[in-house]
Amino acid sequence: MTKAIRIHQTGGPEVLTWETVALGEPGPGQIVMTQTAVGINYIDIYVRTGLYPSELPVVAGMEAAGVVTQIGAGVSNLSVGDRVAYPMAMGAYAEARIIDAAKVVKIPDSISDQQAAAMMLKGLTAQYLLRRTYRVQPGDPILVYAAAGGVGLILTQWAKHLGAVVIGCVGSEDKAQLARDNGCDHTILYNTENVVERVKAITDGKGVAVVYDSIGQDTFMTSLDCLRPFGVMVTYGNATGKVAPFDLSLLAPKGSLSVTRPTLGTHIADRELFEAGAKELFDVVAAGHVTIAINQTFPLAEVGKAHQALESRQTTGSTVLIP
Repeated sequence: MTKAIRIHQTGGPEVLTWETVALGEPGPGQIVMTQTAVGINYIDIYVRTGLYPSELPVVAGMEAAGVVTQIGAGVSNLSVGDRVAYPMAMGAYAEARIIDAAKVVKIPDSISDQQAAAMMLKGLTAQYLLRRTYRVQPGDPILVYAAAGGVGLILTQWAKHLGAVVIGCVGSEDKAQLARDNGCDHTILYNTENVVERVKAITDGKGVAVVYDSIGQDTFMTSLDCLRPFGVMVTYGNATGKVAPFDLSLLAPKGSLSVTRPTLGTHIADRELFEAGAKELFDVVAAGHVTIAINQTFPLAEVGKAHQALESRQTTGSTVLIP
């Protein structure tokens, strides 16, 4: 048996219940891991509210780090005692869990458990955005929404390391300062400033090469208007709801633009891609090019408070739950 957070019905943070659940034995290709740190992401809120439907009841949470305590038949690449972490595997809000060995990677000695839990989903998201979806080049002007958030702080630091001119959208002056401290050359307060006008002023009227937009519905058209000709619009989150259907012919007069809606799941479905992305992430963190900012911690049993803080935009950087 173990303790976990389960959701029996969708709704507000009150539906997150702390319960005793059966653990069982690992099957072929599986491991048991005792979890030492659990990450929290906006996708967890989508699951809780039902935006991303799940079969209920469900143990929520998508990423964590911990120690292998038992291995099932056929697992040859891991041993009891190995430190491991994973992204995108439902069931993370638990003291211990069973998980497919193929979904975890070993944590190098240079990375702590809390760092790993805070960066697997967010850091691998930044990796595929910057290195695969649009491969940022030195001198590229780029626009990053939620630049002071969990993905944002990793993305901006990494982009600056790659030589980009980083413009960050944030909701307050405190967050603007945090974004500047983490790689943003320019910041825009989207609540009080005209984003398109500021982007055009910063880029001498040309626009940015790529927009990384995790906000969704409220910012989509604005993001398109920030792009230079042949620019790439990357919509990878739905903080304000799904992007509404739109007329593709709009992309032509705005500069022969491209729009893409990537997801981390595709980038880690292939084991080779997963390991390559994780290695690149671990390397930039170990080298000090990217610092993982764990700015909030909560007991796992009080994850409802963490959800409230995240939804009300009171958090910055990463939040870690401690089992």
